[in-house]
Amino acid sequence: MSKLSRRKFILTAGATAAGTVILHGCTSNNTQTTTPTSSPAATTSPAAASGDGPEVTTAKLGFIALTDSAPLIIAKEKGLFDKYGMTGVEVVKQASWPVTRDNLELGSDGGGIDGAHILTPMPYLMTMGLITKTKQPLPMYILARLNTNGQGISVANTYKDLKVGLDSKALKGAFEKAKAGGKQEIKVAMTFPGGTHDLWIRYWLAAGGIDPNKDVSLIPVPPPQMVANMRTGNMEAFCVGEPWNAQLINQQLGYTAIVTGELWKDHPEKAFTMRKDWVDKNPKAAKALLMAVMEAQQWCDKPENKEEMCQIISQDKWLKVPAKDILGRMKGDIDYGTGVVKKDFPELMKFWSNNASYPFKSHDLWFLTENIRWGYIKPDTDTKKLVDEVNREDLWKEAAKALKVADAEIPKSTSRGVETFFDGVQFDPEKPEEYLKSLAIKKV
Repeated sequence: MSKLSRRKFILTAGATAAGTVILHGCTSNNTQTTTPTSSPAATTSPAAASGDGPEVTTAKLGFIALTDSAPLIIAKEKGLFDKYGMTGVEVVKQASWPVTRDNLELGSDGGGIDGAHILTPMPYLMTMGLITKTKQPLPMYILARLNTNGQGISVANTYKDLKVGLDSKALKGAFEKAKAGGKQEIKVAMTFPGGTHDLWIRYWLAAGGIDPNKDVSLIPVPPPQMVANMRTGNMEAFCVGEPWNAQLINQQLGYTAIVTGELWKDHPEKAFTMRKDWVDKNPKAAKALLMAVMEAQQWCDKPENKEEMCQIISQDKWLKVPAKDILGRMKGDIDYGTGVVKKDFPELMKFWSNNASYPFKSHDLWFLTENIRWGYIKPDTDTKKLVDEVNREDLWKEAAKALKVADAEIPKSTSRGVETFFDGVQFDPEKPEEYLKSLAIKKV
């Protein structure tokens, strides 16, 4: 890894920078549930009834307290895992992405988990052995994309008069002024080095002429702790998923510069990952889990289910935030905290529509290319080979056919084609090297 030892990467990913406020109580013993009022039919699957069911009926799946974990939560609450014969599935809250990583490495046999709601690049970094505690490769599979869009980049009220939006360059002068005034370090937070939030905020800063490796200190902070850190003045900006951007505004501590669907329309975000050895050993069980998650994604994306979904995931045992802090942005109503409110925003978080669930290989290639850009993985990495090893879009298609998903909703290609970002830069998955060369600010 360029100028970043494997050990340093692991330590950086596993700990919040010095001075960061660490909050406890990310998990809750409150197990109160609500009774679903419009549940999909949670009947036993024909395969399970005929004895051709899954090899095992149990699995432990992790999630972080973010709204894009909703498909796993809804699959559990609505009995969809049970419907496909997976009657012993546990959906377990994780305190942070490093904890998710550690528990995946342990596996359920070692007291950890078998799969998770995860930042899309993480299964690749684990497969390469770059972020595992043992420093050994832990082969992972991506079975589905859990969502597109739905993240945000928020800025402290200190910079509210700048009205920073898509163009971040106003912050460059402000940060330089703060340093000249004696501020030792300009901290900007993301959730995990090399993860989606890290890449979004790096792209946004670099597009405005701010070098994320030189002009600021990028620090990893668990999503549920972002708002508390902003309250103590420990950071100037952060990138995270919902509901934490909305929470920041509701607590009048900052404002949203952009929602990430503005940075890249319908961009890929979280993934449903499983350990490779678990899937290879239990292919029928893996397919059953995938079918349950995909059916939950379909349910979550229906407008008539949004309010109920938010009521469910807001519970203490899941996100532990008021449902009203989730519902607005889930419906596409974006309050930026600056007096600007956009209604029916088209690039709201999507779970199923516009092929949100399908794990395009071209998207994973972009994530790996950006990880090369910032020095997390070596430039000579065979990224296309790696994508073929980790991305199991073939299993997604098998599950889609079993669910009788319409042919029109199953992509014919593993590439979504050329992608265009807000600043006009294009990524052609057939020519990732040209994209990399075109970027002015990078580490490689």
